[in-house]
Amino acid sequence: MPLSRPSLALAGSVAVMAIAGGVSHQLLVAPQGPPAQVAAPATHEEAQSTPESSLDAAPEVAKARRLSAEESRERKLDEEFARSVASELREGGTGGLHMVMDTANEKTSAERSARSLARGPSASGDRARSHDRFADFSPNPVRVVAEEPVSTFSIDVDTASYAFLRAALNDGWLPDTDAVRTEELVNYFPYDYAPPETRDAPFATHVSVMPAPWNDAARLMHIGIKGYALDRAAAPRANLVFLVDTSGSMDEPNKLPLLVSSLKLLLTALAPEDRVAIVAYAGTAGVVLEPTPVSERSTIVASLERLGAGGSTAGAEGIREAYRLAARHFVEGGVNRVILATDGDFNVGISDPDALEDYIARKRESGVSLSVLGFGMGNYNDALMQRLAQHGNGNAAYIDSLSEARKVLLEQASSTLVTIAKDVKIQVEFNPAAVREYRLIGYETRMLAREDFRNDRVDAGEIGAGHTVTALYELIPAGAGGERIAPLRYQREGAEPGTGFDGELAYLKIRYKLPDAESSKLITRAVTAADAFETVGAAPRDVRFAAAVAAFGELLRGGRYTGEYGYEDVASLARGARGEDPFGYRNEFVQLVRLAQSIAALEH
Repeated sequence: MPLSRPSLALAGSVAVMAIAGGVSHQLLVAPQGPPAQVAAPATHEEAQSTPESSLDAAPEVAKARRLSAEESRERKLDEEFARSVASELREGGTGGLHMVMDTANEKTSAERSARSLARGPSASGDRARSHDRFADFSPNPVRVVAEEPVSTFSIDVDTASYAFLRAALNDGWLPDTDAVRTEELVNYFPYDYAPPETRDAPFATHVSVMPAPWNDAARLMHIGIKGYALDRAAAPRANLVFLVDTSGSMDEPNKLPLLVSSLKLLLTALAPEDRVAIVAYAGTAGVVLEPTPVSERSTIVASLERLGAGGSTAGAEGIREAYRLAARHFVEGGVNRVILATDGDFNVGISDPDALEDYIARKRESGVSLSVLGFGMGNYNDALMQRLAQHGNGNAAYIDSLSEARKVLLEQASSTLVTIAKDVKIQVEFNPAAVREYRLIGYETRMLAREDFRNDRVDAGEIGAGHTVTALYELIPAGAGGERIAPLRYQREGAEPGTGFDGELAYLKIRYKLPDAESSKLITRAVTAADAFETVGAAPRDVRFAAAVAAFGELLRGGRYTGEYGYEDVASLARGARGEDPFGYRNEFVQLVRLAQSIAALEH
């Protein structure tokens, strides 16, 4: 990983990797003799803005012109800190010395490195938590049906949150609450929902209601969607552009090398007639490989293996180049997609998120979508990556291992690449005669206004071939007690509407567009007592397992609504619902719950 500022470099210094506590750290090893004073080279931004006349001036004068008083102060702190590290290393004081290299544009590197020295190896978790960026959101609140009977949201098939959570737990720390998006945890797992009987509708809908495992007074309404699957031979031709981040921060084993291996796996899921291009970006963007048939796999692999990390991150310039290639080789009726593989942020070019989103949304209208693959920790801008994928009609995944790459890019290639329905929205109207309160679990970043449901100009989520989508509501039945919100003083008993629909708990509506359509279609069904199960054990296995995953997400976010329900309860519920588990995902989940329980106990 690159130095956050060139001033940290010492003449003749060598970066070496050391493994401590299962976590990789970089050590700054000083040469023999006193450390040399090395003037810092200009950054990319400085080089672009420095007048030519200043280049002829003495180095000290040019540097003074480029640096503000604040930057000079920080540079002095960094140089002093680097000298102290070198001094300690020369004196043999290397015990517990782990210098964590910060990413570019961080303004507290000296202070953070000092804390890392004090803490030793365990600082890796603090580093990841202090640098990775996630959108700030609060959990969905409890709604009173008599006041707000309608809930509307966009579906979500992203899985980045679960993979990031797993990486954090395996590294020994609990993720920040904003890194935990419960719907992405639930949707990480494949479910055995029945597919549609014909291709007239792109997906089938299933609803179940069972007691909420964490609240005796509540019920859990489970909505499952299954898209129709495509035979590999029937899959449309693909025109893919790999947009690869080769900036300096990608120079870690779990970043660029894993990225290259992951894209090699994707090649094995493509047909020989599909085409792949590669664009790399770091400081500037360039075409590494023009669109090439997958039948020439050795050429594509050789281009991937030549990629190296170094420089700043001209992500916006890379996106423009990638879209240009995708448009030039557009396949009518096929899969036209840019796949952005990165660890973090864009710091050169169009850095304004709104401008990037507008650009990607315009390209989406032309038929070229964008998906995002995230790698590594410490510099991952999850908030931006999620927004870009949503505006690009694509999906976002986080790759923490080759096994995860195999799951996302090989086992789920059809659902990842081939869209069978777009702008999919769900709206549920609850019957106040049957339901007193409700709460949507997760989907906080996907909520829509009620009027957006019928507005075909409002963008929403996509469903891929064979994909499953799951959503869960916690309900308080009318008259059951256990309401979280007290009734209003002047609300008359028995005045609630909806009594003409005896036996109906809710009315489910799903609106979607076919991939090439501009107008949406509607699917509806009533949720009735026939969908209910009297006990948790009587409910389908997939429903019970999804409930366990949802409870885990709620616990990691603070357990605001789960009462005394704990990690042991989650593990027990999940164990009883594992089923055949051919890929071991559910068994791994149980182990992660145990790991989170142990880490939480240690932190407390």
